[in-house]
Amino acid sequence: LSKGADSSERVLVTMRWGLIPSWFKKDDPCKMPFNTSNCRSDTMLTKSSYKGPLLKGKRCVVLADGFYEWQQQDGGKQPYFIYFPQTTNQTAETEEGDEWKGWRLLTMAGIFDCWEPPGGGDALYTYTIITVDASKDVSFIHHMPAILDGEEAVRKWLDFAEVPTQEAVKLIQPTENIVFHPVSTIVNSVRNDTPECLAPVELGAQKQVKTTASSKAMASWLKSSKEASPKKQENEVPRWTSQFIHNPSPKKTSAGVLQQWLGKAAEPAAKRRKV
Repeated sequence: LSKGADSSERVLVTMRWGLIPSWFKKDDPCKMPFNTSNCRSDTMLTKSSYKGPLLKGKRCVVLADGFYEWQQQDGGKQPYFIYFPQTTNQTAETEEGDEWKGWRLLTMAGIFDCWEPPGGGDALYTYTIITVDASKDVSFIHHMPAILDGEEAVRKWLDFAEVPTQEAVKLIQPTENIVFHPVSTIVNSVRNDTPECLAPVELGAQKQVKTTASSKAMASWLKSSKEASPKKQENEVPRWTSQFIHNPSPKKTSAGVLQQWLGKAAEPAAKRRKV
């Protein structure tokens, strides 16, 4: 936070997930002895890792399409994708000036800090996501990200000069303005990063075999074998099916809405941070 900076200015910055406090003395951030990816709301003003930067106004908003949670069921855990309700009139201006109709991003409350290696070197910005008790709609999980619902909540959380810490923390509450649907268990592997990870699935439906190049070759071979053996019964031939995503996945490009969200920086500065 630079002296004299407009406290309402918004800056998009790449940070590492997992807060490394500025007072951490090790020479390697990977030596952090405990996990700081999430910060429970009931300890954010007591644990030194979070209290220090929070009282200094180091509040941030973490943007995401949504997040996953798992519900324990017979036979394993069922993943769900949780996100903001989407509207057909969600628009924003793109850099080209065209109207962009896209996905409404989740705005999650976070705390950040800046760590500098004791021996010198580049500063590292890191953050943690604040979590709260889950709302009744998703009561199958214990905690969920603290979601800032609406432009006013985002503005208050970010404006560290005009909105003091004790007022800002009142924004950290469970929200019921979320929706969710079950998704495929392919999300259980971090190697999978495809639109299918977001596609709704029908619980209890019979699993289908996804067509691959090898399965197509096998199906073709079985078909030719059948034609060459007239006496072969039809029910002896495996039936190959394909699994397709019928609904297009949400548009991943969010540059338009980010530009609109950050665009407020171009507005005349109404207030300055007191130093």
